[in-house]
Amino acid sequence: LNGVGVPKTIDNDILHIDKTFGFDTAVEEAQKAIQAAATEAKSALNGVGVVKLMGRQSGFIAMNASLANGEVDVCLIPEVKFNMEGPSGVVEHIKHLLATQGHAVVVLAEGAGQEYVTSAGGTDKGGNPILGDIGPWICKRLKTEMPCDVKYIDPTYMVRGCVANAHDSIYCTVLGQNAVHGAFAGFTGISVGLVNAHTVYLPIERIIE
Repeated sequence: LNGVGVPKTIDNDILHIDKTFGFDTAVEEAQKAIQAAATEAKSALNGVGVVKLMGRQSGFIAMNASLANGEVDVCLIPEVKFNMEGPSGVVEHIKHLLATQGHAVVVLAEGAGQEYVTSAGGTDKGGNPILGDIGPWICKRLKTEMPCDVKYIDPTYMVRGCVANAHDSIYCTVLGQNAVHGAFAGFTGISVGLVNAHTVYLPIERIIE
């Protein structure tokens, strides 16, 4: 029995592979939440729109959605530690944004800033660490630190529980076809994926290191 895998995670956090399927669709769907937050923020006095997106240990969705949108002022991801306080902290920066442009839009990956929040500890049934909820925490913190009208949006599974866009649909077809070809060729313990725009086979033990 041959075992051939495909890169199944919308977080786009598999080593060596250019892109996982579903990532583009998730980034595109996240635009709706960010745009709604931007509209709400601009419509209120000292409005702050906060959006929490999927990304337990990687912030690719949050970062790419922020870059694509053009309305985001602050993007916080697990890979980059940040200060809440001090002259270069998040609080002071948002105060500056409210003073200069009258609103702010903040996008968070769900795994960002875990050092600031209390989690239940342990892991879930999938083996993932149980995280503290950074979204409500940062909303409460901003309201405490400054006069602002915070609107919080958490689309949760809406960014992945949707119809795949054209790019992901084609990509899935390519992955599926090549996975079958790999199995017929006698390979096992591999995953098919895109590396430098080429469809390749990679040993599973290497991409999960």
